[in-house]
This record gives sequence, structure tokens and C-alpha cells, in this order.
Amino acid sequence: MTTDLSLSPAGGSAPRPPGRSPRSRWHLGVNAVVVLWLTLFAVVASAHHFLPHAFWLLVHVLLLGAVTNAIVIWSGHFAASVLRLPEANRGAPAALRLVCLNAGAVGVIGGMLFDRWYVVLVGACLVAAAVTAHAGWLVRLLRRALPGRFSMTVRYYVAASALLPVGAALGVVMARGDLAGDLSDRLRVAHETINLLGWVGLTVAGTLITLWPTMLRTRVADGAEHAGRAALPVLLIGLGAAVAGTLLGPPALAAPGMAGYAAGLVVAGRPWLREARAKAPRSFAAWSVAAGCGWLAGSLAALTGILLSTTSWITVGERVSLLTAPLAAGWIAQVLLGALSFLVPVVLGGGPTAVRAATANLERAWPARLTVTNTALLLCVLPVPSTVRVACSALLLVMLLCFLVLLVQTVVRGMRNRRGAAQKATAPAPAEAPAQPYRVLGGVALGLAVVLLAVAGGGAADVRSLPILERSAATNARGGAVTPTGRTTRVAVTIRAMRFSPSSVDVPTGNRLVVTLHNTGTDTHDLVLETGARTDRLGPGQTGTLDAGVVGRDLDGWCSMVGHRQMGMVFAVHVTGADPDSGADGGGTTHDHSGRGTSPATKDTATQDTAATAFDPMAEPAAGFTARDAQLPPATSGSGTQVHKRTITVKEVTKEVAPGVRQRLWTFDGTAPGPVLRGRVGDTFEITLVNDGSIGRSVDFHAGSLAPNGPMRTIKPGERLTYRFTATRSGIWMYHCSTMPMSLHIANGMFGAVIIDPPGLPTVDREYVLVQSEFYLGRQGGTADPAKVAAKDYDMVAFNGYADQYDHDPLTAKTGKRVRIWVLAAGPNESSAFHVVGGQFDTVFREGAYDLTRGRSPSGGAQVLDLAPASGGFVELSFPQAGDYPFVTHIMSDAERGAHGVIRVR
Repeated sequence: MTTDLSLSPAGGSAPRPPGRSPRSRWHLGVNAVVVLWLTLFAVVASAHHFLPHAFWLLVHVLLLGAVTNAIVIWSGHFAASVLRLPEANRGAPAALRLVCLNAGAVGVIGGMLFDRWYVVLVGACLVAAAVTAHAGWLVRLLRRALPGRFSMTVRYYVAASALLPVGAALGVVMARGDLAGDLSDRLRVAHETINLLGWVGLTVAGTLITLWPTMLRTRVADGAEHAGRAALPVLLIGLGAAVAGTLLGPPALAAPGMAGYAAGLVVAGRPWLREARAKAPRSFAAWSVAAGCGWLAGSLAALTGILLSTTSWITVGERVSLLTAPLAAGWIAQVLLGALSFLVPVVLGGGPTAVRAATANLERAWPARLTVTNTALLLCVLPVPSTVRVACSALLLVMLLCFLVLLVQTVVRGMRNRRGAAQKATAPAPAEAPAQPYRVLGGVALGLAVVLLAVAGGGAADVRSLPILERSAATNARGGAVTPTGRTTRVAVTIRAMRFSPSSVDVPTGNRLVVTLHNTGTDTHDLVLETGARTDRLGPGQTGTLDAGVVGRDLDGWCSMVGHRQMGMVFAVHVTGADPDSGADGGGTTHDHSGRGTSPATKDTATQDTAATAFDPMAEPAAGFTARDAQLPPATSGSGTQVHKRTITVKEVTKEVAPGVRQRLWTFDGTAPGPVLRGRVGDTFEITLVNDGSIGRSVDFHAGSLAPNGPMRTIKPGERLTYRFTATRSGIWMYHCSTMPMSLHIANGMFGAVIIDPPGLPTVDREYVLVQSEFYLGRQGGTADPAKVAAKDYDMVAFNGYADQYDHDPLTAKTGKRVRIWVLAAGPNESSAFHVVGGQFDTVFREGAYDLTRGRSPSGGAQVLDLAPASGGFVELSFPQAGDYPFVTHIMSDAERGAHGVIRVR
């Protein structure tokens, strides 16, 4: 039996004459909404670096916007088709449900973007109402229709629609925040389980019962309807057990539920495998859906493994985020695009010839596109360099844009060709031409070649892939050849903290050296010899091998991660048994195993092309220069404690830090210092850190008191973590990257301030915040010089990240009005002695306590706020006369290096 869902030209109904039917007009109109959401997804993906909550936004534009609309639209179509009520899925009620759904989706996304919880609540209610109304309509449809062979498909849709409001409610609770302990992580896992495996998963499973054989153009396998009926309760029981285990118990309690859900999919999917064996997939639509199901199977296995391998829901929440791309892009997006590529030509109609022409246009170069999509996605989820991941992400975006372009082109051509083509439309359909094997294989090869080029380009852009060129190890210090002994010296080296153990090895002259390196530390490391021999970068727990070849002279080695060598991660190879006349320990290499000695070929570049030579404290910035806004916004108004949610993204940016001086900074949200956070005692901060950098990063908020093991751990490029703390004490608190070497990360821009107002803090006319830090300038356009940081040999000092910027764009105040200035000494190494020339402080607050309070000592005053590195406070004063009042650190050599500004009083 061949399925007839009013979709296939072989379905038994006579072709309609040309001209758009009401069904075609309806589907073209409503599916335009899906295309608009997919286009918005592509725009957000292109601009995600500049958008708040970018990761959340990407997921919800795709799933809540495009996928949810597609489910409501096409589940209505399939329900009407299998129940043989083809006109039931159109009209004003259906249009109203879609309007309500999209208004709700916009509300949820807009409310999250602008941090308006009540807008999220209203939007979620609209989404839930639209889907609930859709479920009610499906139930009424079932009651109207006669019993049918595939009516169980509609029951899948009803069950899925009943689950979405539950998932939406959990999402609203999470958006509200202020959740204690691991409740936020439990709710997030439950929310994703219900929405992805329930709302989307049940809909896909129910649809594939009939759509899959239709795509293959084969008969529905015997027993498919019985398998579908048997699978639905298994899926629901497994899903319910997984959600209950998530909310009520440890992670392992949810694992059997996930396994049960997977078992339900196996029951439902056995007929699909028989159908594929009967007629193998040979179209983009079928292969895209099959690839999507493969990603689902892998993700379910990984999720079950995660649940069984940890006892912490916080850890589960973080690891589950790694499955977002496989589930959203690998499974759901590929199933959606595959279904659309099959359904849109049929909706366009025009007869078999027109349908085949439209399908052929949508399937242009499909083997290459499908290969690029799945290979690039696989690389994105593997531990590859961040530049490779960016290149593969760009390929995925290009593949989506290609599909959208082909889709729009197909629709436009189909509508144009249907005008006045009656004879062609009713002509006999040509036999289906199977794809030529050589074309499929050629497309696959082309797709792999494109991905390989992207990987090569991304690898070349990653500086760690650049070779270190040096002469061979198989020569002595004078360049003479060494006779190989034919023997191999094998050494096991362990990384502990920031050291190699052992840190040196003795090798007989002429022996081959093989080092097995095991990383027991908490950060990523490698081992590089001056010859260029190196291990891969090894994450915690990983092992690598370095083959140095035949060794004839002493060699220096080190960890090439930025700053690790300066912290003492050095390794030495000592040759034994060398001819004294060979000069094996003389000549051109200087051995200094403290980590600061270098060979001629690896000499520190700090003295070459350094940006320090370009720094002139008297230089003027370019016309139109605007300083960083130092004015501090007030704390959030409202009674009671507040929950402050913020996503902070690690970014590597090149910026001017003084006139004519540019440095490649590591930043929080693209600025150094990072964004200023402000709250009151008792407020909760929920900060999501996203690492878009090229190496591991972390964050340490001094404003929170909690065990550092979890929230302050280093995360790899592409990963994220959520850091929650409650502010229990007032002051201006530093936050910074705590990844080793911490001094270098801070020196290169990874620091910022959190201000917690003391209770009863009075309002003032102007309030400013100044963060002092010093610069250890590397080469022009490069990063900070690690050797200078280690030696505390700084070149420049600045307030708010740019030397002397407030000389050129002064702060302002009014005569007689009160001004409060918060100051943080971020260091990493130097103190501050904040002073306003011509001003006197009547209030001084330092490190959580008042040194001086206005009115309590009428004749007392202060001239300086002295701060050690990482400490802070504020001063208050008023200015008796108009004029320009310089402010400086009274460590005068630092003031002369850029820690200088002006307050202009009117």
C-alpha cells in the first residue's frame, strides 16, 4: 500500500489545473512565517557577538520561532490528511492560533532580551494558549473523523501539544530567577527534556510513521501502525520518568527514563528501517531526515551517559549544554529542512512534472550540502581549536542560507511557471530518475573538501598551529652530525599544577627520545621543544606523545600556552656521553631553566617592535575622541532584593589603549575593564560566562563568598558556565579571570568591578567609577608581554583602560554639588593612591568601612584614598569654585605614565 496524504503525485488524486488552489495559498502564506524565523536565525547567528543572551537567542529563534510554527502548521495538515478531512486545517481559527503563537514567541524573546520578566510571562501564556487551542482542535478532529489506519499520528500530536505548556511554565519560572541551589539546573534540564523530546520528539515520531515511506516512495511497512500505537505509551512513560527523576532525585534517577524514551523510539522506528531497506533513501529530504535521526540517537546516548556519570545537577546542566548543537542543528533543523524540501514542491503543485522540477531545484548539490552540514557539525562538537569551530560554524550558516535561497527561488519559479501551463501540468510524469552513484560520491567528496579547506584555514589562523623552526636535534651544538645508536630513551612526564615532573631528562648522545606526557592539572597544557617537536594541546586527564627524534645536544622545552613558560613550565633535555670537543653544551644556546632563558631562535620579542616605544604621555588622541563613560548608573530601584542576570562573553579584541598604541586585549564583553555590575546587599547575581576566546578562561567574583572549585573553574573555548552568588557585604569588588597565569590574564584586560551599595547610601549629584590598572605592553597589536608581567616591569598606567583619557574628555561636576568617585585598584601588581588636585574628601569609604564620614568630624578631611591591588572604595567631595581639577594616583611616576585625568567644574 502506498500512503496518500494529499502530498504525493502518486497518491491517487488527479492533478489540479494550474493556478494557485486555496490549499496552496494557505501553505505558502503560513510557511512564509517559518522562512522568516529561519532568516532571523541566520541574522542572529551572523551578529551573535553583538547581542545579549546570544546562545539563548539562537536556540529560541530556531526552536520557539521556526520549529514551533512548522509543527503547528504541518501537524494540522497531516492530521487533516490522515483523517481525510483535507479542508479542516485552514481558516480564521487556524490563522488566529498562529497569530497568537507568534505574538507569544516575540514576547518571550523580547522579554528576555530586555530583562522584562512580565513580558516573558505574557508571551509564554500566549504560546501555551495557542498550542492548547491547537490540541483542542486536534481532539475535535479525531471525534469528527471515521476510524482510520493512521489516526494514531494525531494522538502523537495531541500528546506533544499537551506537553508544551508544561515546558513553557518551567521556562517562565527560570526566567524569574532567584532559585536556590541546583534548582535552576534541574528546571533547565526538565524544560529542555519536555520541549525537545516531548513537543518536538513526539511530533517527529508521529509524522514519520507516514511521511518517511512517502519520502522513500515505498509502501508503509506491515505493522507500522501497530508499532506506532505501542510506542506512544512507552515514549510518554519514559519521558515522565525522566522529568520526575530530574526534579526529584539525583541525576542517575533520570537515566532509566531516558533509556525508556529511547526504547520507545526503537519500537516506533523498526518499521522505518524495514522501509529504508525496501527502498534506500536517494534524496536530500530522506537523507536529511535520516541524518537528523542519527544525531538524535547519539545525543540520547550521550545524555544518558551524562546522567549516569555524575551526581551533581550543576555539572549535568553544564554538560547538557554541549548537546544543544547536536539536538537543535543536527536533529531538529535537519528534520525540518528535509521535510520542507519534500513538502514545499507538493504544496506548490502544478502536476508531477512541476513537482519534480521544484524538487530538483531544492536538491541542487544535495550530497555536498549534506556532507558539509554533518561533517562541520561533528567538528563543532569535538574538542577542536576555536578558530576551526568558528570556520565550521560559518559553513553551517552558509548551508542554511543556501537552503533559504533555493527555497525562495523554488517558490518564485513555481508560482511563475504555473501561470498558463495547463498542457505541461497534465503531461504524463516521467519516470523517477535515480541519483547517479558517481554524482553522489562526487558531491560527498566535494563536501569533505570544503570542510577540509575550512579546517585548514581555521588551523592556520590559530597561532598554536604555527611551527617552531629550529635545527634538528640530531646535531651537536656546533651543527655536526651525531651518529644514531639505534636505541630509544622513553620518559614519562606528568604535569602537576604548573610544573613538569620530572622537569629534566638525561639522554645518551645519539639515542632517540620519546616523551609520554600526562596532564593531571586543571588547565590545558602542552610540551614544545626548541626543535619544533611538540605534543598536542592536552586537556585535564589527557595524554600525549612527543617524539624528539635522535638527540645530539641539550634542548630547552616549555609549555606554549600563553604565560605558562614565564610561570616556570619549562623542561630540559640533557645529553650525556657527548664528546667534550663537540661543544654540546656550548655554542648558541643559553640554558636557563627558570623559564626566562631563551635560545637565539626563541628570544623574547618584547624588545622587538614593542608598543612601549609608541607610548607618549603627551600625545593627543584623534579628533572626535570620546572617553569611556565613567558615570555610574544607580542601583536597580524597587523594594526588596533583586536578581541580576547577565551574560558576559569573553572576547579577544584589538583596541587603542593610548594614542597610537594598540594591544590585543582579552576582555569581558569586549571592554577592559569589563562591564560594571551594581546591586545592594542581599541581591543575587546570576552571571553566565561564555568563552568566545581562543584559550581557556574563567571568572572570580570577589563580591561572592563560595567554594571556588566549580564556578571559578576554567572553561574551554566555546563552553559556558553559570556563576551564582549572593552579595552579603558592601563595597566595590573586583572580578577577574582566575586561569593561570592569573597575572597575565588580568594584565591583558580580564578584570572589572562589582559595586554593592552600603545600606543607606545617600544620593549625590554625580557618581563616577574609575578602575586603575597597569599595562605591560607587548608588540604593537599584540598581547601583554609575559616576561614584563613576571618582572613587574610595566610601561603605562590608566584609569578605565586608556591612558590619560579624561585629560582629553574630562569628567564634569557642578560648583557646590556633591560628587562620589568609586575607585578600584585592579593591578595586577601595583597600588593606587587616588587624589584630586585642589579637592578635599569629606567622606572616605574603603574596603567595606567608612574611614571618614561627612558631619561626624566637621574639621576632618582626607587627601588620598590609598588602595592595595584588588582593593577599592569611594570618596565624596564638593568643589567650591569652577575650574579644572586634575585627579591622579599620587604615586607620581604612575600619574606621569597615564593615571591622570581632569574633573571640569562649572
